[in-house]
Amino acid sequence: MCGICGIFRISGDQRVSSDVIEAMTQTLAHRGPDDRGHFVRDGVGLGFRRLSIIDLFTGNQPLANEDQTIFLVCNGEIFNHRQLREEMIARGHRFRSQTDVEVLIHLYEELGDDFLGRLNGQFAFMLFDSVRNRLFGARDQFGVAPLFYATIGRDFVFGSEIKAILAHPGIERRVDLTGLDQVLSLPGLVSPRTMFAGVSSLPPGHCITVNQHGVSTAPFWDLRFPRESEGHEQRTEASYREEIEHCLVKSVRRRLQADVPVGAYLSGGLDSSLVTSIMQANVPDPVRTFSIAFEQQLIDERQYQRIAAREFGCRHHEVELDVTAIESRLRTAIWHAECPLKETYNTASLVLSAAARAHGVPVVLSGEGADELFAGYLGYRFDAFRRARGVQRPTAAKEAELRCRVFGDATIFYEKNLTDIEAAKLALYSPALGALFPEFDFTRSDVIDTSRIKDIHPLHQRSYLDMKLRLGDHLVGDHGDRMLMANGVEGRFPFLDIEVAELACRIPPDLKLQSYQEKYILKEVARKYVPQVIVEREKYGFNAPGTPFLLRSGVEWVEQLLSPETIRRQGYFDPGAIAELKQRYAQPDFQLNVPTEDDVLMTVLTFGLFLEAFDMPDLGS
Repeated sequence: MCGICGIFRISGDQRVSSDVIEAMTQTLAHRGPDDRGHFVRDGVGLGFRRLSIIDLFTGNQPLANEDQTIFLVCNGEIFNHRQLREEMIARGHRFRSQTDVEVLIHLYEELGDDFLGRLNGQFAFMLFDSVRNRLFGARDQFGVAPLFYATIGRDFVFGSEIKAILAHPGIERRVDLTGLDQVLSLPGLVSPRTMFAGVSSLPPGHCITVNQHGVSTAPFWDLRFPRESEGHEQRTEASYREEIEHCLVKSVRRRLQADVPVGAYLSGGLDSSLVTSIMQANVPDPVRTFSIAFEQQLIDERQYQRIAAREFGCRHHEVELDVTAIESRLRTAIWHAECPLKETYNTASLVLSAAARAHGVPVVLSGEGADELFAGYLGYRFDAFRRARGVQRPTAAKEAELRCRVFGDATIFYEKNLTDIEAAKLALYSPALGALFPEFDFTRSDVIDTSRIKDIHPLHQRSYLDMKLRLGDHLVGDHGDRMLMANGVEGRFPFLDIEVAELACRIPPDLKLQSYQEKYILKEVARKYVPQVIVEREKYGFNAPGTPFLLRSGVEWVEQLLSPETIRRQGYFDPGAIAELKQRYAQPDFQLNVPTEDDVLMTVLTFGLFLEAFDMPDLGS
């Protein structure tokens, strides 16, 4: 993974400023500490910061084809590059390096835009085709690699992070109110929305074309679950177990490709333990593993982390996080996430990536994606309880209306009633912002492709929603990529492999959730690799001390950012509502009911940090 950025002049051929490209590239230095490169000519400029993983000596970018008519900047990895390289060489293409992403140029020459269907990897790239005078780019199927863009006057501007776009002198900084509404309503932001008005995030599995006619985006891949009328393959449970294991082992092996050390995050849960065990079985030396530990026994998992590390024979590294470490890193977490957060766990992610980098491990594997693909969250069990009582339409007409807007179906329930979410937000927003609510209400803009969940099993409906609303832009976005790359570490996610995901879509729901047991079939696969005590653990969500803990610890800047004066000046939230929440959270015996209750004050607090970090205007300014 690296950092890419650039400018394409949609109209006119005035030369792009090298100084601006340099300034944009410099904002991404943390993503690519090993090298940098630029390409500038009339109407286009590309910038690159390199994190050297494959082909350490000749793989710097931008890369070009044989006759210097196509130029590439790519952030990511193409895991099936060897097979694709052999095919392209057989067709007469000449490669200048051993880097994996060079294959994209020759695939584009050979197949045009359709080459995206050949890729297994995690990537965000832009190709400049000088003959057709256009940019063509894409973001991988699951959104592991980010890609942001904006149109600023005549310039199309893009970057791996929004801060690169903010380096363009023509950008105007304004809060995207619908983005704020999404953060307060959903697990996080959902592409193409960002927290910056006028700046978009290319959705996972989408490509983008930019030419003199403007900017257009289109999907090239999406999850496809079978319609209930289609049924499922008539196969034995054993055959599914064997195929899951086969695909997962191949996926892990693909993600071991590197010319640098590869380690793993080990949380003590099923998913990271299974990935780490397969890793250790496929490498000769002990895998370096990294885990976070907490002072608070209720949220500390080191017991299970140590069991797994000992069982697999790993070289384990444990980092303890206390309130001082959390509050001292929260500003940094917001700077890299480029959005408010609903929890402090991103600070733990920062600490983990720093530890990996300090131990000379710039690549780590992790277990993200398993819960979404194999029904791992408590919500799948709760949905099954509700189905056992019969499908229930909401009794309130307003709730039915909102669900139809967001999900295309009034019977779909996701996490909370949308009317409850709306009421809580309106009580939180300032009167001035509340008056504008109809203009930025997230339910009035498309969030997902509702045709994808029509007539599929309810468990698969939730799986699709989790992949789109929770995973792509949050768990492997602000929580994953941004916190990893803050310290120049690349994350790889074996469950987020095309073959694994497409297999998961075909597996019958009753093999994912059986007798109300989440991830049933994945647990059966894991019994061969993972200690029984970890396989049988109840699902344990990532937790870290939140706003109540910070308030009771008397952190001065937290008090200041949540003060009535600051809240009133910013203008987005109601000072009285925030004061009431603050008083409630600060009580000695107060505890949030995780995971059903959000740490609302954390979103307010980190939104304040976001405004400060990016010099965003107060409401009405």
